Amino acid sequence: MPRFFVSREQISETNISILGDDAFHISRALRMAAGEHITVCDREAVEYECVLREFLPDRVVAEIISCQPSLAEPPFKAHIYQGLPKGDKLDTVIQKSVECGASAITTFESEFCIVKVKADSEKNKLDRRRRIAAEAAKQSGRGLLPEVDPTVSFDEMLKRASKADLRLFCYEAEGTEPIGRLIHGKLGEISEKKGAKPTVAIVVGPEGGFSAEEAEKARAAGFLMCGLGKRILRT
Repeated sequence: MPRFFVSREQISETNISILGDDAFHISRALRMAAGEHITVCDREAVEYECVLREFLPDRVVAEIISCQPSLAEPPFKAHIYQGLPKGDKLDTVIQKSVECGASAITTFESEFCIVKVKADSEKNKLDRRRRIAAEAAKQSGRGLLPEVDPTVSFDEMLKRASKADLRLFCYEAEGTEPIGRLIHGKLGEISEKKGAKPTVAIVVGPEGGFSAEEAEKARAAGFLMCGLGKRILRT
């Protein structure tokens, strides 16, 4: 069933108004008709089963049949912080992070980044990344639309990621713990104590990884050094 994301302002007690590109997609690309069903998500993990009723010049109106919390969302909020990779690798990172349940993705510059941010093209790149995230969310049946933030510095990334309940720093050097053990050992404990979904920050480096100085900054900020034992994945 086709899936669309709308803001809360578009939802009334009985109907949902679908605007812009989504309305065009329903009427022109998908060639849907009144009486057909769609799923609409409010970007806050609530899903609405709807039936199409009206096709107006500026919007499509769908009647709400039922609503329920999304069953596709994980029991935690994971924010991926990704060091800028080269080429089109970031497209895949965003797509797969969204499919695996990430709630937000932020890119950052670090010492070993090959790619550097160019202010004149950053907005276009950010718009494209957000479109990739939206398409991945629709395809994978997500209940919320993950955020994709503008690129920040390494220090700003640490500052933001430090607010998470569980802070994981993916590092290939010695002195790390297996990421699976950390997640299973910490998340349940945090969830019980907090009484709500725990937040998790996962920091991944670019092709060259992190410098020793960057790793030390992360340790000082309360990040847990994690890895895959003897295995190292490409960024």
